[in-house]
Amino acid sequence: MQQYIVTGMSCAACSSRVEKVVSKVPGVTSCSVSLLTNSMGVEGDVSPEQVIRAVEAAGYGASLKGSKNRTGSRSGSGTQAGAGPQAGSGSQASSGSKVGAGPQAGSGAQAGSESESGTAAKQAVNMAAEYEEMLQDRETPVMKKRLIASLVLLIPLMYLSMGHMMWGWPLPQVLEGNHVAMGLIQLLFTTAIMVINQKFFISGFKGLIHRAPNMDTLVALGSGASFVYSTYVLFAMTDAQMRGNADAVMKYMHEFYFESAAMILTLITVGKMLEARSKGRTTDALKGLMKLAPKKATVVRDGEEVEVSIEEVGIDDLFVVRPGENIPVDGIVVEGSSAVNESALTGESIPVDKQRGDKVSAATLNQSGFLKCKATRVGEDTTLAQIIQMVSDAAATKAPIAKVADRVSGVFVPAVISIAVVTVLAWLLSSQSIGFALARGISVLVISCPCALGLATPVAIMVGNGMGAKHGILFKTAVSLEETGKTEIVALDKTGTITSGEPKLTDLVPLNGTKEDTLLQLAYALEQKSEHPLAKAILDAAQKKGIPREEISDFKAVPGNGLAGTYKGKALAGGNLKFIRSHAEITADEESISERLANEGKTPLFFAMDGKLLGIIAVADVLKEDSREAVKQLQIMGIRVVMLTGDNERTARAIGAQAGVDEVIAGVLPDGKESVIRSLMKQGKVAMVGDGINDAPALTRADIGIAIGAGTDIAIDAADLVLMKSRLLDVPAAIRLSRATLRNIHENLFWAFIYNVIGIPLAAGIWYPLFGWKLNPMFGAAAMSLSSFCVVTNALRLNLFQMYETRRDKKIKQKKETKQNKKERKTMEKTMKINGMMCGHCEARVKKCLEALPQVEEAVVSYRNGTAVVKLNGTIADDVLKKTVEDQDYEVTSIE
Repeated sequence: MQQYIVTGMSCAACSSRVEKVVSKVPGVTSCSVSLLTNSMGVEGDVSPEQVIRAVEAAGYGASLKGSKNRTGSRSGSGTQAGAGPQAGSGSQASSGSKVGAGPQAGSGAQAGSESESGTAAKQAVNMAAEYEEMLQDRETPVMKKRLIASLVLLIPLMYLSMGHMMWGWPLPQVLEGNHVAMGLIQLLFTTAIMVINQKFFISGFKGLIHRAPNMDTLVALGSGASFVYSTYVLFAMTDAQMRGNADAVMKYMHEFYFESAAMILTLITVGKMLEARSKGRTTDALKGLMKLAPKKATVVRDGEEVEVSIEEVGIDDLFVVRPGENIPVDGIVVEGSSAVNESALTGESIPVDKQRGDKVSAATLNQSGFLKCKATRVGEDTTLAQIIQMVSDAAATKAPIAKVADRVSGVFVPAVISIAVVTVLAWLLSSQSIGFALARGISVLVISCPCALGLATPVAIMVGNGMGAKHGILFKTAVSLEETGKTEIVALDKTGTITSGEPKLTDLVPLNGTKEDTLLQLAYALEQKSEHPLAKAILDAAQKKGIPREEISDFKAVPGNGLAGTYKGKALAGGNLKFIRSHAEITADEESISERLANEGKTPLFFAMDGKLLGIIAVADVLKEDSREAVKQLQIMGIRVVMLTGDNERTARAIGAQAGVDEVIAGVLPDGKESVIRSLMKQGKVAMVGDGINDAPALTRADIGIAIGAGTDIAIDAADLVLMKSRLLDVPAAIRLSRATLRNIHENLFWAFIYNVIGIPLAAGIWYPLFGWKLNPMFGAAAMSLSSFCVVTNALRLNLFQMYETRRDKKIKQKKETKQNKKERKTMEKTMKINGMMCGHCEARVKKCLEALPQVEEAVVSYRNGTAVVKLNGTIADDVLKKTVEDQDYEVTSIE
């Protein structure tokens, strides 16, 4: 996606117009314009020059992000795609530089002569500068100056027009009875206020010329009509006074609307200033992230510490960080240890201990010790830069719900102008005065507000996205933020998601008089030469207890079975039950202990010496601390939780029972997760949570892919949502935040629509014949100025939302399965009894051959039970199922 800065937009009609014209450019596949950040994201095979020309033809300014030459006319044209001009330099960047990245400001050096890492660092600095410039609140100071100047002139104008006329406030003697002089003074004050607020007229009439009227057009027409009519009345009054017609003079005196023209402009400026300040606050989270980016780093060069700017740090450079300093780039600790506060990136306030070999991230705070690190990621590749990019990209995209407001905004202003014209004509035809009819038409123009409609969705998305980023929950697009809250089924990968992903020693069961420490010591001695993943659990446990390392001779490993060796002249063996039977006698009671541990989802390892069983050590991939609580919270929210795993049925069900999930799907091969997700999607909206490379297809297939932040880059790239803290409790938190954001958008849209539905008829005077209600144009302008402010303020309430608070979770009960559904489900399931399966490889083989059949949706195979439960999506003969399995050299005894 190419991102652009768009200038000159004032309301939703403007953004809708820009989006429409750019979408029509040949080669553009999608375009999304954000009124909130004045940015535009464009996808497709199209040059920046074409896009910029289209925007300018519509009456607005545009420039490619990365270009410093931001003018309203032909901004950025002439620069190469992928290279912005140098600030303060006429030389161009080399064609090898990346899209949107200009060379270092003020430098004439070619980007191609720089190292790759140096270029990346400069790009990141430029990117941060671009975003800071984009989000900088330039509107409020300008609006403030305009407002002060307008008020200075408005106060005497209101004194003359309303204070004296309505309440009899005194005037200078020279003006007493001189109505023409009073009119001229009002004309001058109003003209001055119109000049101060000329932006409304320039933007409004430019939009009208380009046949794309906007909010400024409504203000300009309303204020302009008041001014033009009042000027005509002033000339008519002057003529009446010259003719000595005192009655006509007094009548004309009450027809002045100079104060309305001035008040409309001033009140709209008040509203725009409040809106600009509130909009600025919606991007606080993104601004906060940008401020975290370090500007300097202390690197080690030729054995000496040198402070350099952040863009000079390259990959593999050594840098040092002292207590109280921010880590400048991503790296690996090569010397020292410390506690590092990572709350800036993950939202986790508890510092994380770092030592040699641990990874550190840019913008995190070194709290206690001295660290020497090697840079691994610099510039735009750092975790912080990627987070900023994700949050910015999400702001540049549009949520599906915004399309409703966009469609309305596209026709809103022309419709309002038409209503105003009809209103004036209708009152004139009903024999009302020109002044009365004009006042009703002006009221319609100034009370109508397309801005509230246009801001309803993006401000809530920006605040919600910022709230998520603050807590380490990163939504990649506005679509993912909206859709996450609609999740009905959450599919959890077991390893690394529900469990820690690393085997831990869970049970020590010494037998036949062996002590616990002796059992662990002998197991440690044997397993230290093993490369099996389960061996690491025993090694870690022994090292934590400080057990000394013993040497083993004649070491042998039997793949898939166990280990053997000689310890102080005695034969020592360890492994599974089948292997250990050849080294020691196993009683029925000892075997039952093994069965119990296996039923709990643990892997029992037997150890024997000289024919005597020493004991059993159980190892398991244990649940994360928050897994059970996270599953419970999801269920309370009315979400069905499914666990996917490649483990056998018994282990999977044991882990599933511990976690409390609703359904366990076992025996899922790495390439089978995507098909399982596809079948779950038929039952509702699915969110897939995973962390591995083999989860990427499933994450892509699911309605919402959620990647654990500690997972692989491939999984993170495939996901719609990234959990930086790698905590499962962030899944229900993300769903809560999404639901709260969507609720806020609905509230904003409701108020934006209802405001216009009530306001426009009232302004048109529809209730005047019945109740005598009519709306002064000044009050219409006040209502218009407050509408957008109210919408933005409502969105800011999201900053107070407690996403980890469970008390307000809706306890939606799962729909009960009807008898008919049960009957249908049973007819679509068949259980096959199979002889000859001996291990997990047999399970996988049978599963693969059955799922190769087009009518088979899923096959759950258990070699221990000798069964295959086949879920079907169509009719298939039993003979076909039987032949498929027996072709793999297994015997099928029955099919039920």
